[in-house]
Amino acid sequence: MSKDNKISMPSSTAGLTRYFDDYKSKLSFKPQVVIVFVIIIILIEMLLHSQGLKILGI
Repeated sequence: MSKDNKISMPSSTAGLTRYFDDYKSKLSFKPQVVIVFVIIIILIEMLLHSQGLKILGI
């Protein structure tokens, strides 16, 4: 058999998209800062659920 009879299929990534780290955001936060911010938001929400009517005067 000769090499000319072989059929080669084009390589495919099966629809997967690759993203590269070329883009750097101007805003960057440490993970600890994000966790503390989320905890503060949760505490504020719990405070408003329990004492919201008294605090807001409604």
